[in-house]
Amino acid sequence: MLRTIFNHLTLLAFICVSAHVQGQVPEKHIHEREQLWTGYFNQTRFSNRWGIWADVHYRMTDNFARRPFQFLLRPAITYFIKDNLRVHVGYAYAHHFPGKALHTSREEHRTWQQIWWNQKYPGLTTLQWLRLEQRFNEKIIGDVKQEGYNYTFRIRYNFSFFIPLKGKALDAKTPFAAVMNEVFLNFGDNVVYNTFDQNRFFAGFGYQFSSHLNAQLGYMNVYQQEASGNNYFSTHAIRFFVFHSIDLRDKN
Repeated sequence: MLRTIFNHLTLLAFICVSAHVQGQVPEKHIHEREQLWTGYFNQTRFSNRWGIWADVHYRMTDNFARRPFQFLLRPAITYFIKDNLRVHVGYAYAHHFPGKALHTSREEHRTWQQIWWNQKYPGLTTLQWLRLEQRFNEKIIGDVKQEGYNYTFRIRYNFSFFIPLKGKALDAKTPFAAVMNEVFLNFGDNVVYNTFDQNRFFAGFGYQFSSHLNAQLGYMNVYQQEASGNNYFSTHAIRFFVFHSIDLRDKN
C-alpha cells in the first residue's frame, strides 16, 4: 500500500512540475555528454537495531573519462526497523570539479534522511528508497567563489528491481538483471525554474558473489534540468557499482 502511494505521488509530481516548467521557460536546449560513474556501497550492521551506511563515488566526464567530474562521500547511521526496512540519517560531502574551460571547484555539504525497504518474491527482488536532502552549495559567480552557500532541499524516490538469471533468488554465484529509476525534485527559495531536478534510469547486469557482495555494470541515462530552466543535460553513463554488506552481530 505504501509503495503504491509513493508511486502515484511521484508520477503526479513529475507531471505537474513538467507542465509548470514547460509553460514558463523559453525553448528547451539539450546538451549531450558521456560519463563514467563508479561507486562502492557498504552497509555494516552491529546489532539487531543499529548499523552504519557509507557510499563513495568517483565520476568522470567528456568521452566518458577525459576529466574528473565529481567526488562524493556519504556516511550515515542506520536504524533497522526490520531486516528489510531501515532508516538512515547522515551527512554527504560532494566535490564538483571545474567545468570545461573553468578553474573553480565547488564544494557541497548535505544532511540527509532516508527510508529504505526491499521485498523478495519468487524470481524478483525489489528495492525502494525515499530520501530527503538539505543541500549547501558554495556560491560561485563568474568562475570566482563568493562568501556563503546557496541552500536548497531535494526529494528523491528510487525504485529498483532485480531478476535472477539462474534460479528464483539472488543466491550466491547468481547472475542477475537490474533495472532502476530515480526521480529528483528540488524545493527552496533559490529554486525558480527547475523544481524538476533530474531523472536517472539504469539498466544492466550484476553478479551476486555471495549473500553479502554483488557488483553491477550497465548503462545509465541522467536527464537533468539546469537552474536556468531551458537548459538540460542528457548524460549517457557507464555505471559500475559494488554493494557490500557486513553483519557483525553475535551469531549465538
